[in-house]
Amino acid sequence: MKAVRVLALGAVILLAGCAGPIERWIVQTRVHQGDVAMARHNLHDARIAYRLALRLAPKDAKARSGFVLASVGAATTLYEKGDFDDANAVINEALGYDRQSIRLQSLRESITQAKLKREIVLSNYPTYAAAGAQIATSYASFTSENALILKSIKRFTYTYDTTDLKDAIKQSYALQLDLAKTTNRLIAYRQLVESGVPTTGTTAPNTTGGTSLLPLP
Repeated sequence: MKAVRVLALGAVILLAGCAGPIERWIVQTRVHQGDVAMARHNLHDARIAYRLALRLAPKDAKARSGFVLASVGAATTLYEKGDFDDANAVINEALGYDRQSIRLQSLRESITQAKLKREIVLSNYPTYAAAGAQIATSYASFTSENALILKSIKRFTYTYDTTDLKDAIKQSYALQLDLAKTTNRLIAYRQLVESGVPTTGTTAPNTTGGTSLLPLP
């Protein structure tokens, strides 16, 4: 019985002696996993790996810098999606490991300013999102129209039929007209988000179609 107790005590001492190296190995492994995820632009997995490393070694320099870098990327992505609250949550967590990070502080300030400007835009033009999406869709359609022009020009290089060039010219004129109309809609859109919806009794600038008499910017 005494021999068993001695063996058990020896095992505890042995494990205690190995705890440091094992813990260090786990931290290094997690940091490596975070580095690999970062190289693959997988910010979500990178943050998880670095966070797990920091749970064991909160002061590990590589884990801290990796976590902050991954958090800057993740918060930037959320910011660009308009998810301001989630972006700030990511930033605040990262600041716990690097309070002096210029990138984190700058990004947080950008988000603060964006939130203030969003409130102004909302008060001026509550339906700005839908109108902006329509304009963006219009501009995206120009890609297909431009492709038709290029296709007609390309076809002439092997048909040598000037009809193909005439088609390209017609398509180009149509594209210019659509572009002019959409540009006027964009000008009207800018006016609305900056100055607000006109008061009752006045005509609001047309942002859904047609032309506008607004001056060029």
